[in-house]
Amino acid sequence: MSLHLIEAPIALRDLHFWAGARNLGGGGVDEGVVLHHLLGETFGPAALQPFRLLVAEGGQAGTLYAYADQDASALRQTALASQTPGQEAVIRLDRLRSIPRPVSVWREGQRLGFDVRLRPVVRLHSELVGHNEQGEPVSLRMGAEVDAFLARSLRTKAEGLDLPSREAVYLDWLGERLVGAARLERETTRLAGFRRQVAVRKGRRLEGPDATVHGTLVVTDPEAFAGRLAAGIGRHRAYGYGMLLLRPPQRPKTA
Repeated sequence: MSLHLIEAPIALRDLHFWAGARNLGGGGVDEGVVLHHLLGETFGPAALQPFRLLVAEGGQAGTLYAYADQDASALRQTALASQTPGQEAVIRLDRLRSIPRPVSVWREGQRLGFDVRLRPVVRLHSELVGHNEQGEPVSLRMGAEVDAFLARSLRTKAEGLDLPSREAVYLDWLGERLVGAARLERETTRLAGFRRQVAVRKGRRLEGPDATVHGTLVVTDPEAFAGRLAAGIGRHRAYGYGMLLLRPPQRPKTA
């Protein structure tokens, strides 16, 4: 498997101009949707996916990270054949960079720090009814995509069990999606951020969880781990979720 970590600066003001010209704003700019379209039109469908946009508070520019099966030079050549001035204003091809991430980098038992933005949702296999965190009645149909925490909470209440924390539910959700490739080191992993976020999908506005998790994982299968990096974690990976950004690991906690 050929995998490369891609880095590119993103001019946010020009990104919003480009979105406006394409009528991608709707009731407000969803940068994940805009980047989904921009990256696909510049480099080809799913060429940079999963991806993550990092922006400092109050910043006028962001940094895009993505995994790709081509390096920066190959991606640049693809883009040069069709890039428009509007696209070039958002992504400067001369500042596109990459670094290889071959399978040989990983080994079984290796500890790695990570930072990941997630949309922790599940599809319901049966109808669920009850009350949400605000005490409001909810009735969820079979097949609905819902917050994993809400789904667990409703089931837990129905069974008369103690309610788990949001962090515990989301870490369970993440751990399940790493099985076969890596395992979470729960004692050094935490829910670093959470908010409700409206996502625009095929013209529909879907409200759901937007969670950031910082922590440490342990590689259990290097080949499968490389595949998980390339594929991303969970749903909505084409819109800025599910990219595992790797970091040095946290120090192990001692008893």
